[in-house]
Amino acid sequence: MLVAGNWKMHTDIDAARALARDVVDSVGDPGDVTVVVCPPFVSLSAVAAEIAGTPVGLGAQNMHAQDAGAFTGEVSAPMLTSAGCRYVILGHSERRQFFGETDEGVCAKIGQAHAHGLVPIVCVGETLEERKAGKAEEVVGRQLAHSLRGAAPGSPDRLAIAYEPVWAIGTGETATPDQAQEMHAFIRVRLNEQFGPQTARALHILYGGSVKPGNAAELFGQTDVDGGLIGGASLKGEDFAAIARAG
Repeated sequence: MLVAGNWKMHTDIDAARALARDVVDSVGDPGDVTVVVCPPFVSLSAVAAEIAGTPVGLGAQNMHAQDAGAFTGEVSAPMLTSAGCRYVILGHSERRQFFGETDEGVCAKIGQAHAHGLVPIVCVGETLEERKAGKAEEVVGRQLAHSLRGAAPGSPDRLAIAYEPVWAIGTGETATPDQAQEMHAFIRVRLNEQFGPQTARALHILYGGSVKPGNAAELFGQTDVDGGLIGGASLKGEDFAAIARAG
């Protein structure tokens, strides 16, 4: 089970330090659950210092597909690893919606992440319009095929997929456990086709649509839901810990 907190564009450095301490204290010993926090870039080093020596891992919210260059405002994989990151979120729906991220761009970033020892958490998911049109599996299948083209994780712990029903992010709406399981099972089938049954069974497929302490246990209890990519609830240490404990 993997539970990752995406802090998005929240917290300055002092607030990030305090939240990291709160997460560490609240989570305690997470047992078999891998717990990760993904603060804003400016707080990565500060958070790394706060979680050093604890079971909580560090991730970033995005990265560039090249090591270095004239890419003003971008952050590279070597920069992330030097800050202590082990994970990186790629292709989040907000990156796709607001910043023009494409499946092909995500694919290039996955290769770069693997080249530098980072574990990409690759996001896929459909909009409300696409779901209502009966195109949810078509959209997610296409995103998987194009984003993971040529990907070679080597072992299941070097890649995770996060299913984000875009209509359930920040809206208060949540896919039912049955809806989540249905899509996660579809994703598992597609991963099996690309990587084979052993890897597909072991890869973490996270649910990323408004997970809260009150619904986490039921969502995580589904056969193909292997954890969560948590947004708003990750900004309160005890809420985030309660979700992690549900795993």
